[in-house]
Amino acid sequence: MKKLIFVLLAVCTLLACKDKNIPDVSDIQVNLAVHRFEQDFFTLDTTQVMASLEKLGEQYPVFLGDFLYNIMELPPVTDTSIQVLNLIKKFITDYAFVKDSADALFKNFKPIAEEVKQGLRFVKYYFPAYKLPEKLITFIGPMEGYSDVITREGLAVGLQLHMGSNFSLYQSSLGQSVFPTYISRRFTPNTIAVNCMKNIIDDIAPDHSAGRPLVEQMVEKGKRLYVLNKLMPRTADTLKTGYTTSQLKGCYKNEGQIWNYFLANNLLFNIDPAITRSYMEEAPNTPEMGEGSPGAIGLFVGWRIVEKYMEGKEGLSLKELLDADARKIFEESKYRPN
Repeated sequence: MKKLIFVLLAVCTLLACKDKNIPDVSDIQVNLAVHRFEQDFFTLDTTQVMASLEKLGEQYPVFLGDFLYNIMELPPVTDTSIQVLNLIKKFITDYAFVKDSADALFKNFKPIAEEVKQGLRFVKYYFPAYKLPEKLITFIGPMEGYSDVITREGLAVGLQLHMGSNFSLYQSSLGQSVFPTYISRRFTPNTIAVNCMKNIIDDIAPDHSAGRPLVEQMVEKGKRLYVLNKLMPRTADTLKTGYTTSQLKGCYKNEGQIWNYFLANNLLFNIDPAITRSYMEEAPNTPEMGEGSPGAIGLFVGWRIVEKYMEGKEGLSLKELLDADARKIFEESKYRPN
């Protein structure tokens, strides 16, 4: 197959906010309490782990269970669980340097919390029936475990994957084996709010497009990115797409060629996972389109299809967009980039 060659362009700041009609959400009340779970967890008395856990459970009656059994993936803890208690002690010892680094990096968590709260105001504006989370719980979990998730108590943020792209853990052999550089470069504090909003979008409308034709998978991802832009209109597109500045600029510059590539190779309605994953999954690039291209390039294509579809549809709510049939969106968009 013929490769597209992405032109690497000079770095510049890409802002998502091209829409001058951003609604005023300043009067929308949002209650969001920040709980620094990691600061309490890492002060456990390791000589009396069980008793300390019971005390911590009084402070975090729901999240402690989610942390131990879902995030840490430990078996049930009891007085006789010597092996489990030893695993907890070992984790506290092994990750103490991560906690110390997080204390310094996130000494002032208020700006991040305010960014999340602003996103929640937009969530309430566009999705008034959605019950907003009222807690944002930070934690430090295993490198290879969950990071940003929605739990029974609210939003949870794993700081171990937001320590900055040059953090030593990411450069270690363990770090590289789990998260290569093209992924860990996004492990920064400024992706916390973005990930929180992504999780809320998926909570509102779970993505069930796996196994569907490629174009439908692209549109489903595009719908979510379109909504994310509405929830975070002043956040850089690079943070929301995960692309580098040059990759995103290359996508715009080569948009017509990218689309023609999908058409020429009859890819739009392909359902073979071995083929579709090349355009939908994380990767250093999309091999068929050259080294300068981003991985998961289908996200960009789907986003542009949805943007085209939404032109002139001011009366269509974001909930209706998320619920709309992906094939119908594609067909009605008449997407034909030059």
